[in-house]
Amino acid sequence: MNKGKVLFGKYKKQIFIGGAFVLALSTWSFKDDLFQISKNLDVFASVYKEVNINYVDDVNPAKMVKTGVDAMLDGLDPYTEFVPESEIEDYKLHYVSTQYGGIGAGIFSRNNKVYVSDVFAGFPAQKADIRPGDQLVKINDIDLANKDNDQVGLLLKGSKGAPIKLLIKREGTGQTVEKTLIRDEIKQPNVSYYGMVDGNMGYIKLDKFLENSSDEVTNALVSLKKNNPNGIILDLRSNGGGILQEAVKIVNLFVPKDVEVVSQRGKIAEKNFTYNTVGAPLEPNLPLVVLVNGHSASASEIVAGSLQDLDRAIIIGQRSYGKGLVQQTFNLPYNSLVKITIAKYFIPSGRCIQEIDYTHRKDDGSVVKVADSLIHEFKTKDGRSVYDGSGIYPDIFIKQEHFANVTQALVGKLLVFDYATHYRDSHSTLDDVRKFSLSEDDYADFLKFIADKNYNYNTESEKLLANLKTAATKEKQFGEIQKEYDALKAKMDASKKNDLQLHKDEIKQVLENEIASRYYFDKGRFETNFKYDKELAQAVKVMQDKNQVASVLRGEGSYKVIGKPILAAIALKKDEQDKDDQ
Repeated sequence: MNKGKVLFGKYKKQIFIGGAFVLALSTWSFKDDLFQISKNLDVFASVYKEVNINYVDDVNPAKMVKTGVDAMLDGLDPYTEFVPESEIEDYKLHYVSTQYGGIGAGIFSRNNKVYVSDVFAGFPAQKADIRPGDQLVKINDIDLANKDNDQVGLLLKGSKGAPIKLLIKREGTGQTVEKTLIRDEIKQPNVSYYGMVDGNMGYIKLDKFLENSSDEVTNALVSLKKNNPNGIILDLRSNGGGILQEAVKIVNLFVPKDVEVVSQRGKIAEKNFTYNTVGAPLEPNLPLVVLVNGHSASASEIVAGSLQDLDRAIIIGQRSYGKGLVQQTFNLPYNSLVKITIAKYFIPSGRCIQEIDYTHRKDDGSVVKVADSLIHEFKTKDGRSVYDGSGIYPDIFIKQEHFANVTQALVGKLLVFDYATHYRDSHSTLDDVRKFSLSEDDYADFLKFIADKNYNYNTESEKLLANLKTAATKEKQFGEIQKEYDALKAKMDASKKNDLQLHKDEIKQVLENEIASRYYFDKGRFETNFKYDKELAQAVKVMQDKNQVASVLRGEGSYKVIGKPILAAIALKKDEQDKDDQ
């Protein structure tokens, strides 16, 4: 085996990309002048010592060091970070393991009270008939008034098998009831849903690439294959990444043995590796679609980009995040650690999809995107053109739609949540969730429910009108236009009253989603939303047409916005996709 090239299964260290990590022991190696390093460390330690001894007020030594280290790392990239001992457990829970001891419920605070936001199927809270919308009054006789979510979360968590006593108040009845639960190991799956969808297609939703994610995808795929699916849809939308090796294993489910999936390259030669598939694929032939969006990052981009480069899958959705950096963690004294960007990763065509250039910052320290002039064309296995420097661009682009201001206000003010609780109190069961649709009478009931509630919001037109008033007032011209301003504002107010009808379809969508979760939990959210999912519908449509699949994989249908070709990477890069700034 060539130096620097390894089969995935023989490389024992786990590399941290976009979220997950495994501690890796290492020694420091300095290329810089050792005297300069020693000198600057001595200066830092001396400043720290003198401030602690002489500063007029008491200081928190640990907090001061954390602030100093954070400032030192801030000029690098947002993924290189220091984690002190006090934050290690939370860090591991968020980035490595999906397990903890608890009751299987989410919480939120409102008006200094704590409420249940979600209940997970099969865990103690659900088995004890605790429901979203229930108020948690006490935990083990500790009053929760004015306690924040972190404090309540600590009270809920504990060792598996340990009892926990809850005092619950149900909004619909106003009564309080005491429940004693036994804490269980709460394991949040990486695969939050899988099942069959329209067109006899298998669908897998992968939320993260933490421990055992490849095993979960494998189990889902094995189960779906029993239905003789016509194709597979792997949904990586809003998947922020995880462990690189898990991504390689998932790609291996669909491509043959000994195929390059990804390589990492940095300034230290010993850390440069190429990861190949190691086994026979579980499903090498069925049509495959991968769904991505602007929040699909890192390991998600390795999977989507590798399958695109290998001409194994059609990518549908919006341009991905564009994170092509690899992190590794190093143990530090006193149970702390530092996570450092050690390399960039490159997918089979040779491209790196990193979009933000953290090395060449502007004079004010702000970061810039990779310049258009530095974007390069690469070729997939069968000769399709793909480009670096701007994430993974889908073969079929679907513009992401956003909810109207009124819908966002109803969700943000928790009125959709509250109505779902109200609906569950008055409807003991819900029929087939895939066919569930809020009736006109139900929608009228919702409008009645919110009639006396506050859900104020500003439309874009109102914001522009307010800006006009501000500018005109500043220029002392508002008096001249006030009559017209008042008339226009009155018309806008009248028009705004129609928003609840104008945007009824999308309001019904979020209501159905929340209501379905009250009966069928996360599974209900997915299945009731299938009928609204445009990317999913497009995936089914494409795979039902073998000629279109072949056309896209030949490069004839690549980079299309529902049939409209985009001719160059620069055009792709400048395309407006409602992507969040990084």
